[in-house]
Amino acid sequence: MRLFVGLGNPGTKYQGNRHNIGFMAVDEIARRHGFAPWRRRFQGETSEGTLERERVVLLKPATFMNESGRSVGEAAQFFKIDLPDIVVLHDEIELPPAKVRVKTGGGIAGHNGLRSISAHVGNDYRRVRLGVGHPGVKELVHAHVLNDFAKAERPWVEALCDIIAENAELLAAGKDSTFQNKVHLAMQAKGFGSNEDNGGGK
Repeated sequence: MRLFVGLGNPGTKYQGNRHNIGFMAVDEIARRHGFAPWRRRFQGETSEGTLERERVVLLKPATFMNESGRSVGEAAQFFKIDLPDIVVLHDEIELPPAKVRVKTGGGIAGHNGLRSISAHVGNDYRRVRLGVGHPGVKELVHAHVLNDFAKAERPWVEALCDIIAENAELLAAGKDSTFQNKVHLAMQAKGFGSNEDNGGGK
C-alpha cells in the first residue's frame, strides 16, 4: 500500500498558487485513474484507488502547509504505512520551472510542509520535487510561492500534472528513477524544459 501526499493550502484563495502544485498533481492522478471520490478524514481529504496493482491512498492535508505533518502522521498511522511507501509531491523553488526530481530523505530546503512531515513521521519518505523556479532573492520567496502561476506558466503546469498522472504507476511500483526520466522526456517532447538544468537559484 502506498500513501501519495500532495502538498498545498486549502481553500479557493490558494488553489492556483505555486505552493499548491502538489494538490494539482494528486487531483490529476485521481481523475486520470478513476479513484474514488474525495472524502474528509485525517485532517485532510483522501481518495483511494489502484495503481500497478498497488492500493494507493491520495491525501491532501487541510491543515495549511506548515502543519501538513499532522494529517500525514494520522493517515500513515491508520494504514500502518512505512516511510518508504510515503510519496510527497511538493513545490520546489530550487528547481527550474517544469523540472522534476525524485529523492528519498535529505534536507527540507526551508519548505515548511516537509519540515512538518519530517517532524511527525521521520525524514526518509520519498519526495517528488516539482520545480516552480526561484524569484532570485530570498526576500521574495514567500510572495513567489503564495502567488498564482502566471497565465504564461499554465501550459507547462497542466502538462506536468498530466504527465505525472500518466506515469504515476511507476511511482506506485517504486521505480522512481524511471518515473523521473519518463516525465523529463515527455516534458521535453512537449517543448518544456531543455536538455540540461540551468540551476534552481539559491
